[in-house]
Amino acid sequence: MRIADKMQYGQINQNIQKNRQEMAELQNQAATQKRVNKPSDDPSAAARVLSARTEERGSRQFFRNMQYAKDFLEFTDNSLSELNEILIRAKELAVGQASDAGANAMTRQVTAREIEQIYDQSVQVGNRKLGDRYIFAGFSTTTQPFNQNGEYFGDDGDMKIHTQKDSFVAMNVPGSKVFNGQGLSGDGITRAHTLTPKTVEDLDEYRQALDEKQLLEGELQENQVQTRGPASYGRVERLGTNDPATDSPGINIFRVLKGLEVSLRTNDKAGIQDSLEAMDQSISQVLLARSEVGSRLMSLNNTGESLQKSIVDDKATASQLEDADIFQTVSDINRTETALKATLETSPKMVQPTLLDFLR
Repeated sequence: MRIADKMQYGQINQNIQKNRQEMAELQNQAATQKRVNKPSDDPSAAARVLSARTEERGSRQFFRNMQYAKDFLEFTDNSLSELNEILIRAKELAVGQASDAGANAMTRQVTAREIEQIYDQSVQVGNRKLGDRYIFAGFSTTTQPFNQNGEYFGDDGDMKIHTQKDSFVAMNVPGSKVFNGQGLSGDGITRAHTLTPKTVEDLDEYRQALDEKQLLEGELQENQVQTRGPASYGRVERLGTNDPATDSPGINIFRVLKGLEVSLRTNDKAGIQDSLEAMDQSISQVLLARSEVGSRLMSLNNTGESLQKSIVDDKATASQLEDADIFQTVSDINRTETALKATLETSPKMVQPTLLDFLR
């Protein structure tokens, strides 16, 4: 087989180009410390790296969601703790005025003023805001949930936070449950959660059901009959084992405080004594809400630890697939550099003299 000069030139250029291309790739790996810089370097590894990075980004976003939910729940727990303290103080005052032999109309009038302040403070707790969002208003976070009469203008919605794939945690406790005792379960431990609307149609259905519920509750309250005079305002909650307006085992904290205040102002000792049981139920209702908030915080903490471990595992997987072995890379650079020098030195010897060399 005859080897032409053109074939020799082509072979030399091809070898030099190959060595220089390999040298450029190795230098790029050394500079970036990445073995896979583009999908063509290793298609299989590149696909797995992209998948690991997607999982890592998703886990980081879930973790940020949980941090926001934790802040919301911790602020809710602090507010419920404050509410629990003032209810305990109200019960202490009620016990003193119901059992103390030295209690009289004058002392009860003074105590009624303090109960009035406790009532106002309870309304303020119910209208507590985190940033620009009311924490006890359900979905209606921009609507003030309670007025001075204790009427609720929010809804029963649970704002769900996406914490993992197909996993949600409610970050709020609606004020209708905490302060009005609506929607509590029969066993007093768990309660039904309102599903978060995910489409416009679901939201319209939710609003329609909420309007019908409020209309029904209004009719029940209008038909409700009190068995005592004004001094027993707080006793309306104690006509039976369930709330007479909602037929739930909850209790209206605002009515209990207002009823205690009226009993004190009218010097109704029997009404004060009857309010003690209602105060116990109010405190238990707040503690129930705090326990629910605490369980959610514990769930978020456990999920957060799992997500942090998942983030570390995803980063380790991506690192194993795409990171370059720096020692191996440096060794390959030296080897390729030696090969390139040898190619450049031997190439002139492979080119035979041409006619121009004889014309010199």
